[in-house]
Amino acid sequence: MTHSTDQLHTEPFDDDKLKEECGVFGVLGTRDAANFTALGLHALQHRGQEAGGIVAHDAKQGFNSVRRFGYVRDNFTSAKVMEQLPGDLAIGHVRYSTSGSKGNTAIRDVQPFFGEFSMGGAAIAHNGNITNADELRKELIERGSIFQSSSDSECIIHLMARSLQRNIPQRMEDALRRVEGAFSIVAMTDSKLIGVRDPLGVRPLVLGKVSDGWALSSETCALDIIGADFVREIHPGEMVVITHDGLESSYPFRPAHPRFCIFEHVYFSRPDSILGGRSVYETREAIGRELAKEAPVSADLVCPVPDSGTPAAIGYSLQSGIPYGMGIIRNQYMGRTFIEPSEQIRNMGVRLKLNVNRALIRGKRVILVDDSVVRGTTSRKIKEMILDAGAAEVHFRIASPPTAWPCFYGVDTPQREKLLAATMSEEEMQHHLCVDSLKFITLDGLYRAVSGTNRDNKQPQYCDACFSGDYPVLPSDQINKGFQMRTAD
Repeated sequence: MTHSTDQLHTEPFDDDKLKEECGVFGVLGTRDAANFTALGLHALQHRGQEAGGIVAHDAKQGFNSVRRFGYVRDNFTSAKVMEQLPGDLAIGHVRYSTSGSKGNTAIRDVQPFFGEFSMGGAAIAHNGNITNADELRKELIERGSIFQSSSDSECIIHLMARSLQRNIPQRMEDALRRVEGAFSIVAMTDSKLIGVRDPLGVRPLVLGKVSDGWALSSETCALDIIGADFVREIHPGEMVVITHDGLESSYPFRPAHPRFCIFEHVYFSRPDSILGGRSVYETREAIGRELAKEAPVSADLVCPVPDSGTPAAIGYSLQSGIPYGMGIIRNQYMGRTFIEPSEQIRNMGVRLKLNVNRALIRGKRVILVDDSVVRGTTSRKIKEMILDAGAAEVHFRIASPPTAWPCFYGVDTPQREKLLAATMSEEEMQHHLCVDSLKFITLDGLYRAVSGTNRDNKQPQYCDACFSGDYPVLPSDQINKGFQMRTAD
């Protein structure tokens, strides 16, 4: 997103993070399903803060939808809004755009998308990114389709409309066989809740049981907030169709070796979620322990870069025996943005969000643990704050390998030339950031922390393209625009 020159962004450290595109949630079989969906989306807000939407179905009123810009808490908590969404079936979506127009987003780009078919209406919410969307869009427009949004996800609705299959789940299967890339989808008809995951299982999707109904969610933390029991993950390549009579599962796509996004373990997912049967928090602590083994350094204090670096910093401290301390304090109560014309005040934006605990830092050799380095702008600001507070030394330890390649599967990533690790070696990055030392966890080290084994280079267990340049699905549209894939070693 773009920001006007007179707008101060009060999340300056978050601006240099990779951002997930969105989160999806759905409920069937509970009264006031939209209220449950709003709660679920609130728990998934970290996956998208730009906009959100809910579609609900009621036997008397049919389909209704509300789509808004901004946070869930600001748009889906008033009785006046929620009264517009009656029924026992609803799906929702929170968005941070990776495809579509940047900084010029229209409400028509906000999901869920809805379509009327000959057999009834259907709504769809998509997490991921379609890597052949440009090709599909061109083909569909030439065949007469009229697009309402700039989102790649709308291609699925148009492909469904052109399918000759007899019902909506079958049409969705038909459409998704044409799609390349990553998709975890929650969809609905007037009587069905549908969940489907691409054959590689790049993005997460889980199933829960709530009272007499069912829930689908990007993460388990959203099941917790509505009191649902986590049942299981939707498997890669699986489609579940849920009605009041129960759940049916099928595997309509050609089988593939799963490649779940390893960065979900590092950063995207909430630490209180469960991935692959393991707490995300525990995994991040294990990453910190592995990092301490690989990159030890003499120091007095281990400090997290809040908040995403905290579990890894705790793990680093436990493994190294170096005391852990909150050297940087985050102001949790500052709003996301405010307008302030004064240049002097604008330049203080960093300190409005984060402040150094000077009494703890002064005179200490400090290890700062962060989850990633993208452009490097964040790391430089933090280093300057720590030195200004009187630190004797500053050492960076990063709980992921160098991010050297863009993601094309549903993550907002800068162009490759803007990624620090794409143009600099680790030593060059250390000099660029002006720190006493800089070390990243190795790719094998990350695999050991997440799964207990080294990376199988012939058949990797995860999608790690942002680190390795090994893309499990060719980014066709990007290649057509001139993107250069990694050459063989």
